[in-house]
Amino acid sequence: MSVSKTRPLNNRTSRPVPLTQMGFGGAPLGNLYRKVSEQDAQDALQSAYDVGVRFFDTAPQYGLGRSEMRFGEGMKRFGRDNIQLSTKIGRLLLDCEPHEVTPEAFVDVPQKRIVFDYTYDGVMRSYEASKERLGIQNADILLVHDVCVFSQGSQEASDAKVRELFDGGGYRALTELRDSGEIAAIGAGVNEWQVCEKLLGLGDFDGFLLAGRYTLLEQEALDSFLPLCEKRDVGIILGGPYNSGILATGAVEGAKYNYDDAPEEIMARVRKIEAVCAAHDTPLIAAALQFVLGHPCVKTVVPGAVSRAEVEANARLMERAIPDALWSDLRGEGLIRPNAPLPSERSDAA
Repeated sequence: MSVSKTRPLNNRTSRPVPLTQMGFGGAPLGNLYRKVSEQDAQDALQSAYDVGVRFFDTAPQYGLGRSEMRFGEGMKRFGRDNIQLSTKIGRLLLDCEPHEVTPEAFVDVPQKRIVFDYTYDGVMRSYEASKERLGIQNADILLVHDVCVFSQGSQEASDAKVRELFDGGGYRALTELRDSGEIAAIGAGVNEWQVCEKLLGLGDFDGFLLAGRYTLLEQEALDSFLPLCEKRDVGIILGGPYNSGILATGAVEGAKYNYDDAPEEIMARVRKIEAVCAAHDTPLIAAALQFVLGHPCVKTVVPGAVSRAEVEANARLMERAIPDALWSDLRGEGLIRPNAPLPSERSDAA
């Protein structure tokens, strides 16, 4: 598969949003878990552009603004008109005392604290602050960030944030920005497909950035959510194609699955998938990266990278030829769902 081949987020937006099949995700450049030097961050961004990536995603949360600021430096070189850019709303970054800083999983962050706010005012303030950090006049896609159970801690808390989005005017702010042409598309960036399905029942969304939840290991979204996306012409930006690690590392000791140590049943399933990949002389990580693009709603996959070497490695994996028989063998052995669309079956899979 070509890194630089583009697919539209959907066919409904008044301004087209073409997404390269591989995108670049900004969380690692916010110093996720470890500090990334400014040079490495800019090298990673430049390398992504050089290999053909034209879709870049970031968020205020990522390093409490550091990722957006680093993206801004990169875009000065790329030219704003040459890329598609998404950022997110839902977290305001406020000045605070040192002991009040809320870095979450990021290190070496600016002195800011996070306040969740999905109201009209919160959306507008967040977007304006993001534009300032990025040094841009507008984004292409604006995503509601982390209204899912995974991020909010409970179903009750998730439901409350969704209500705040609609009752507090946040959704109205998003649609006003879209209707005015300020942005081209709206959606959500979350860790669960269930909340995306709920949002589709409440409003008109163009696409979702779904972290995991449709991978070589997880295809429950095929039951109802992805068919609904097909029906509504809603595009998926797929983050987390490796289920936070195990589909990149394989079933090694200490392998991570959804941010925790992988349970034995997952390890056993991955070993079986690895065996099929080995029989076809294909790295597991390449199969995991390309599998998700078999679904017609998945427009781009966004693997993480913090250096030039990692970006270039992702590009090689993306462009590696994978035998059609690998996919059919995975299906035949019951390792992926029988109704999971395969990359070999997609008409625009070049």
